[in-house]
Amino acid sequence: MEPTTQQPVAAPPAWASTLDRRDRSWWFDFVMRGAVFAGGVSAILFIVAIFVFIASQGAEFAWNRLSWSDLLFGTRWEPTSDPPAYGAVPLLAGTAWITAVAMAIAVPLSFCAAIYIGEFARGRRREWLKILIELLAAIPSVVWGVIGLQVLKPVIQDVFGVPVGLNVLNAGIILGLMAAPIITTIAEDALKAVPENYREAAEALGATRWQVVWRVVLPHARPGLSAAILLGIGRAFGETIAVLMASGHRLMAPQSVFDSAATVTATIAAELGEAAVGSDHYQVLFVLGGVLFLVTFAINLLADRIIRGRRRNR
Repeated sequence: MEPTTQQPVAAPPAWASTLDRRDRSWWFDFVMRGAVFAGGVSAILFIVAIFVFIASQGAEFAWNRLSWSDLLFGTRWEPTSDPPAYGAVPLLAGTAWITAVAMAIAVPLSFCAAIYIGEFARGRRREWLKILIELLAAIPSVVWGVIGLQVLKPVIQDVFGVPVGLNVLNAGIILGLMAAPIITTIAEDALKAVPENYREAAEALGATRWQVVWRVVLPHARPGLSAAILLGIGRAFGETIAVLMASGHRLMAPQSVFDSAATVTATIAAELGEAAVGSDHYQVLFVLGGVLFLVTFAINLLADRIIRGRRRNR
């Protein structure tokens, strides 16, 4: 058996050695990769840090002195009385009522705007409408609150003949207008994600433009539209100043849209500045903040899962 002979290894070309040099381009690439990685991780770290801070401020009271059944099912929110009552039902009910009214206003308005922009508007008109909707999202919350306080309040009193114009309906209208831009933007993206050949096939079969939208585009965009609604709910859940100014902040569960109400976020904003640091009142507000954080996080996580599922199925 003849011995095997090893073939000589060819020397690398002269230009290959330049790839290993740590010159200015290499260091620039290294720094930019690190900056991008830090930017991506920082969002997660910030969320974790916020949750840890909120939990640390109310953990001692939540574990030792708070009755969770009273918090979740109690109907009296009187943290400064003797004895104090920490029933959050009025706050949760007010949040649910106002969010429901806001979604009843924002969802039809946003979907109609998204359908018109995505399916019917063309050219410059489409671009101007998108810009105007984005500008609507740039209006500060306090300005929306002033609109509810100075504009909608007398209108609601005159139109419906109610003595109080700062109520669930007022706050719901304001929140609906505030949530409409994000719902419209995500809904339009969902409509644009429907393949164009679906529309062409439906039109080839003789369907009108509206039939194409109703029978083809909307069913295929349903996951994205559902995610838009969920993100709108999360936007309405977390609003504070506008709701505080437009809702009347009445610490009782509302019975109709014409009753004043208080939300979890508005209560935290109104009472945190007056609560002594470290007191039970101070800590229970952070407990409410933690509950609100988990609810909004769950809503956004569910919306993200729906969007990801839609992308995998395309």
